[in-house]
Amino acid sequence: MTSLHTIPVRRRRLGVAAAAAGLFATLLMAGPAAATPDPGDATTSRTDVSASRQAEAAAAIASGEVPGVDEIVHSRNITHLANVPKDALQGLNTDLAFQGKYAFAGNYDGFRIFDISNPKVPRTVAQVLCPGSQNDISVSGNLLFLSTDSSRSDNSCSSTTQPATEKSSWEGMKVFDISDKRNPKYVAAVETACGSHTHTLVPERNNVYVYVSSYSPNTTFPDCQPPHDGISVIKVPRKAPEEARIVNFPVLFPDGGNPGGPTNPGVSKTTGCHDITVLPSKDLAAGACMGDGLLFSIKDPENPKIIDRVQDNVNFAFWHSATFNQRADKVVFTDELGGGGAATCNEEIGPKRGADGIYDIVGKGDHRKLVFRSYFKIDRPQADTEVCVAHNGSIIPVKGRDLMVQAWYQGGVSVWDFTDSSHPKEIGFFERGPVSTDEVTTAGPWSAYYYNGYIYSNDIAKGFDVLKIDDRRTDPAKRVRTDELNVQTQPDYFDR
Repeated sequence: MTSLHTIPVRRRRLGVAAAAAGLFATLLMAGPAAATPDPGDATTSRTDVSASRQAEAAAAIASGEVPGVDEIVHSRNITHLANVPKDALQGLNTDLAFQGKYAFAGNYDGFRIFDISNPKVPRTVAQVLCPGSQNDISVSGNLLFLSTDSSRSDNSCSSTTQPATEKSSWEGMKVFDISDKRNPKYVAAVETACGSHTHTLVPERNNVYVYVSSYSPNTTFPDCQPPHDGISVIKVPRKAPEEARIVNFPVLFPDGGNPGGPTNPGVSKTTGCHDITVLPSKDLAAGACMGDGLLFSIKDPENPKIIDRVQDNVNFAFWHSATFNQRADKVVFTDELGGGGAATCNEEIGPKRGADGIYDIVGKGDHRKLVFRSYFKIDRPQADTEVCVAHNGSIIPVKGRDLMVQAWYQGGVSVWDFTDSSHPKEIGFFERGPVSTDEVTTAGPWSAYYYNGYIYSNDIAKGFDVLKIDDRRTDPAKRVRTDELNVQTQPDYFDR
């Protein structure tokens, strides 16, 4: 069933009850047969649930507490303008980046470029087949960057899966020339220790620095040996990207980081970072590093320096991503409880676990500290068959307010206000109902970002969505424009 109607925001108080030798890229246009992800590139499989859970999901739909299967619902201030289903690339959709009139959408099979000059009718410009999960994506000038975090037979776009225990296996960063958006060219690759789960750009005039986040070393992996207590820093010359190389591997956890269980039950052991967000205008970065949250200086981008480090061994399981507010006096960290493969937005889990953690930044210079203020978690009810998790989002640029749009997988897209960091609140939403009432399935928005007046969302299963929000609190952002947006490289919207 696919339908569309507008409903008031529904609420449930959770918890009240229970160079490039060998490089090759395949360019696909709209018509060819779909690409298929290699075995081992998928994150999760469908998981059957008990008969009682199935009955509870069906009852929640019947009562109207949860939308019907694939039913679209949203708050009154949100309009769904467009959806572009998957085409040639049939893998899981992942992250987004923007430049001018273009949106760049990652997919486990490669990436897709959209012309969004008319947001109501996005047009596919190119589809590039280059399998290698999870294809985290960003752009800077004429360069596009892709992360490969699955073990491949080589660094080409025609590679196949290969065990990480084999020394010849490859993981790391890929670089494309996108000066011709209709014909991207694969120009460079850099292998990094433990691959590249995500990456973050620190752009300069002549070079682009790339912070590579990866984790989970293993003594049986020749290219991913413990300890893995830092990040790879790659320097990419803009005029000669084929000369890209690693220039440093700064150690961020000289004490080894959070030990995880059994010392801290339910908390991930820190063996690297999952994601880093930089605010170049303030020379700051925030790291979400499995069991730890970091604040560090990037005045010298090749040598980041830790300012403060925090842990939450009560409610956080896996520090996933970070977002600064515009004034750089707050950071929102997300917790990927369940690893993006479990139903965590329900009464059993409650309102504090699997939530966003809001931290104020207090003090000055190298003496600044991260001070916890509150948690935020969507309280719209989700079925126990829906994978729901705090995921990627961005600020909405409004002076005097701290507003954010965020993806929650099958929890949908949430717009929320954390101006009062101790009392955050949701002010808008968009979501689809469960994919199924019989099994837990990975689906929903991977990323939801605000760019030049619109919200763009990359739904893991359903494709590329465009939303518009009309609300007096967010309307001033419609007048703010930027030429390029990689959310993990936050712009200073008002210092131009």
